Amino acid sequence: MSNEKQKFDGYANQYDEWFMENDNLFTSELRLFKKVLGDYEGKKLLSVGCGSGLFESYIDCSGVEGIEPSRDMGAIAEKRGVNVIKYGIIEDVDLPENTYDIIYFNGSSSYMEDLYPVYEKSLKALKADGKLILLDVPKESAFGFMYLLGKSLGTYDHEYLEGTMPMLPYPIELASSGVWHSTEEKIDVLKSLGITDFKFYQTLVKNPMYTNEEPEEVVEGYKSGGYVAIIAQK
Repeated sequence: MSNEKQKFDGYANQYDEWFMENDNLFTSELRLFKKVLGDYEGKKLLSVGCGSGLFESYIDCSGVEGIEPSRDMGAIAEKRGVNVIKYGIIEDVDLPENTYDIIYFNGSSSYMEDLYPVYEKSLKALKADGKLILLDVPKESAFGFMYLLGKSLGTYDHEYLEGTMPMLPYPIELASSGVWHSTEEKIDVLKSLGITDFKFYQTLVKNPMYTNEEPEEVVEGYKSGGYVAIIAQK
């Protein structure tokens, strides 16, 4: 496993601290996470790119397995109750077919170049009536534009961004390592894999400057949110 595949090594604490400092934004994203998981009691779940298990620490994660490239992040996830079954990337993992009720990517799609083989492998690992859930920042959203611009400039500290940024933007080191796919791109990949049954939910519909003022409710759709969930029914 190359260093390129361990993008979050050395940033585990910074990642968690950012969410805790942006507590209302985190609450909004957590509400979306819980909404799309639905009733998961007694079900077998897989988190692809489980990170530090921050979101899982707010649910009963006794049935959650995880795959995580970063040992820094995965070690924290394990302490929080996630069963990290593999340190590495999903491309290198042999997943058993027809095994999981729910497989989800909570932000991790944004750090993967080629989505087709990853989603194909995930769908095969789902049971016949399983759900593949994709949650992340869409490339086309205001947050996506902000991260792409920061990535291009190598900083948020630029005259063009003066007066436009939230008080505590996502760490530039993490934003710069992202790929940032559009929602339509992910939908097209899933359709090419035979998925026809979709549901969409979103949050962070406010301008990024104001999303941490108060928690937002989850709403249906995907064309306004800074954090969007796609539920693909197998």
